[in-house]
Amino acid sequence: MCRLLGVVARESVPLSELLADDLDPFLAMACEHGDGWGVAYVTPDGTVASVKEPVRADTSRRFDRQVRELTTDAALLHLRMASPQFPVVQENTHPFGDQRIAFAHNGDFSPAGCLDPTIGDELLATAEGDTDSERFYLGIRLRINDGMEPPKAIVATAADLRILATDFASLNCLLLTPDALYAYTAHDPRSDVIRRRGPGYFALSYRTDLNAVVIASTGWQQNAPTWSTLPEGHVLEIRRGDLTTVVHGG
Repeated sequence: MCRLLGVVARESVPLSELLADDLDPFLAMACEHGDGWGVAYVTPDGTVASVKEPVRADTSRRFDRQVRELTTDAALLHLRMASPQFPVVQENTHPFGDQRIAFAHNGDFSPAGCLDPTIGDELLATAEGDTDSERFYLGIRLRINDGMEPPKAIVATAADLRILATDFASLNCLLLTPDALYAYTAHDPRSDVIRRRGPGYFALSYRTDLNAVVIASTGWQQNAPTWSTLPEGHVLEIRRGDLTTVVHGG
């Protein structure tokens, strides 16, 4: 399983400052989630850009340089723990996307290609790798390309997966656009992961203050009332500019 971290702030500052309270405990999980890292962010010209490597984040000079030098007001970070059937290569490293959208997933489902008939050959041809996570992204992307708003596109694709996948552990994900960061949480409470890790393992929690909103997977202290837990099956939208947060029902 992977770990997720996202932030939207009022002003553009280096990521190491935006995430000053959370970056070190997040990075500490790279010892276990060491199969790659990725950072997606909104650029000064309002597009989305990504940097990623199929190596451990806590030993990567490139990661260290990115978080110290990269200045932005919205970003998502991903630490990968690869499923055994998907190689640790650049093409399978999160996030997936382009200058309009970046997507990162924490979880798995099978069969990995269960969404392929709904995605279609044209969009499938754009896939970089072979992971289930990239198929999840393409399913969402298809709906957004057709004019659906991101929260509805995420929920609708997750609903398809519940029908088409024979099993899944988690559909937790972050999606970044030039307008907002979106977070979704849903998991199978009967999965092997939950039996091993405990019932709160796939929780996503968020913290709001005057200058930023942070959303994160579990892994360090995220206690109420400072942190709020995103309800299962819901999408949190964090809008750039005014930091408005909206929780969309599943």
